[in-house]
Amino acid sequence: MKFNKLQVTPLALRLNNIKIAVLLLLFLVAGHWSLLTAVSAEEIQAGAAVVMDAATGRVLFAKNPELRMMPASTTKLMTALVVMERAHLDDVVTVSRKAANAPPTKIGLKEGDIITIEALLYSALMRSGNDAAVALAEGVAGSEEEFVDLMNQKAFALGLNNTRYINPNGLPGDGQYVTAYDLSEILRQAMTYPLLKQILGTRVAEVSTEAGRTMVVKNTDRLLWTDADVLGGKTGYTRQAGHCFVSAGTCESGTLIVALLGSPRRDLLWKETEALLALGNRVMQNLEEPVVYITKLEYDAAKFTKASYAKKSRGKKTTKKKKRRIVPENQL
Repeated sequence: MKFNKLQVTPLALRLNNIKIAVLLLLFLVAGHWSLLTAVSAEEIQAGAAVVMDAATGRVLFAKNPELRMMPASTTKLMTALVVMERAHLDDVVTVSRKAANAPPTKIGLKEGDIITIEALLYSALMRSGNDAAVALAEGVAGSEEEFVDLMNQKAFALGLNNTRYINPNGLPGDGQYVTAYDLSEILRQAMTYPLLKQILGTRVAEVSTEAGRTMVVKNTDRLLWTDADVLGGKTGYTRQAGHCFVSAGTCESGTLIVALLGSPRRDLLWKETEALLALGNRVMQNLEEPVVYITKLEYDAAKFTKASYAKKSRGKKTTKKKKRRIVPENQL
């Protein structure tokens, strides 16, 4: 995804090609409205979405920004924030049986492995290893329960009133939720740490235990392979949460953050993120106005049904109805 700048030609040349200029203008206007249609709330299939200016926290586009939803593995961003505050990167952790057996996505840690905090961060954020997340929690706080308390304290300190955690990896359970707005703020905080920014933007890495056993971890963020403007992000999936993604990307106007929760398909995460980054860039350039959509949803475990949309912009409201479904799968 590239944001190309228009080039200005000499006056004489523009006068000689006035017809071409008019046609170009019409083309740009048509493309402008096509972009708006492509990223309206009716077309964003994620249950909630936010586009945020990373520098200021200003919301540029939102759909259900305060709707509490399950976070899936985006939870590991908060895990990483707590770890960065309370541990040294070269500290070592001895992997427990509980951590080694954490289901279902793993990097292959074994009970008794000794591994650094830094290696575990790469494993948890890139490969989304649940075993790595539990090992981090136990290594930093002594137990998952104590670590979760620290996660919730951190959320409170950041002013995230619609975020609560029950584990360090995002596996589903009662009382665990986040909003698209809060998730955007969490990534915004994470990107202030050079190491976390580096990890989130790394495609492939090797991590090793102290005994020399090496494991290859590959980033689950597919945009790192296809879009040079994407700095990195964190994916998540459970049946209950649907597909989730929060990502940071650059444009002419700065750095933008896009958060998506409850998408029905993984491929939509990449398409909708790029569309929303493009829209956010236009808002930053004052070519569009910020828009917030509020959607009334009936949420039933693994699917959304009956959604009605109310657009809030300049005091105008429109309502439309649309049905949506999330197809359950079996991967995190």
